[in-house]
Amino acid sequence: MRPTVKDVAKLAGVSPKTVSNVINGVVFVRPETQARVESALAELDYVPNMSARGLRNGRTGMIALALPDLLRPYSAEIVHLVVELAHERGWGVQIEQTAAEPKREFELLSKARAYLVDGLILNPVNLDDSAVLSAGPLPPLVLIGDVDQDLVSQVAIDNVAAARDLTQHLLDRGCRRIAVVGTPEVPRGSSGAGVLAGSSAGEPGTAASRLRTAGYREALAAAGIPVDLALEISLDRWRPEGAATVVGKYLTEHELPDAFFCFTDSMAAGALSALWSAGIRVPEQTLVAGFDNILESQFMIPPLTTIDFDRREFVAAALDLLGERMADKAAPPRRVMVPHRVIERASTTR
Repeated sequence: MRPTVKDVAKLAGVSPKTVSNVINGVVFVRPETQARVESALAELDYVPNMSARGLRNGRTGMIALALPDLLRPYSAEIVHLVVELAHERGWGVQIEQTAAEPKREFELLSKARAYLVDGLILNPVNLDDSAVLSAGPLPPLVLIGDVDQDLVSQVAIDNVAAARDLTQHLLDRGCRRIAVVGTPEVPRGSSGAGVLAGSSAGEPGTAASRLRTAGYREALAAAGIPVDLALEISLDRWRPEGAATVVGKYLTEHELPDAFFCFTDSMAAGALSALWSAGIRVPEQTLVAGFDNILESQFMIPPLTTIDFDRREFVAAALDLLGERMADKAAPPRRVMVPHRVIERASTTR
């Protein structure tokens, strides 16, 4: 039989309430009493019955974090911070990968509604395809990332402004022909004008690709430079191997641009590899910049200029918002915008 709180209390010579106070750590217990209780817990190999606790207080002590692609270095940093900061709040974290599939998102939302987890942090890549719009009544939920919505609380950065600032950084260094890697695929027969306007269903690309492309185009427009679709390199999966492939192919078919602005640092790593393979020197012959400031970006050759934001602040805000939703499901949704900055490194310094 599984030992109970009463068994621990009897062995330690204290009340069951005192045992609960030691386990939960929210009420002061005298050190000598705590030592007796902890000794009894260890001797009996006591494990808390989380299911029973959940029935009593309506909480499991677990939240879920769902990201589209756990292979990305950016995802690893977010997972690390969510686990660490959730632990400080006394929460465990269940990690899931959605692969941007609505079915997986729906399953996670169902788990939260069934009280298998207390709340969910979700990173959809495109709201039009997300289960958030079709899953019915939503459990405590916070979105992180780039989708534009007002249904639930969200933490994000201003992708348009960040891409505009990074493009301006390249313009300030004399670049005029700036290629971007990771843009939405332009439908055949389209001139490109207006492709990014609005947010209706059927729009090409992910929310991040559309927003960052819009910021890039805004900076060009402000500088009086017309959009050149030949400089917009689309890529559906934002991974380094994909970027290396499309940039390598681009180099065989087009004149070398003044700079490459990659929509993630991981894609910038792929672009740097393709340029190195082609014998093109960075930054002497062309500049390269990324987005996200992953840990590896400062160790790339050359070190990568990128967009940075405070990850800890980002994750803490998401957990704070989730705590609000868990405490009051009727609370109005809030959006927290985390500031960004351009980190200049050698990849854009001549």
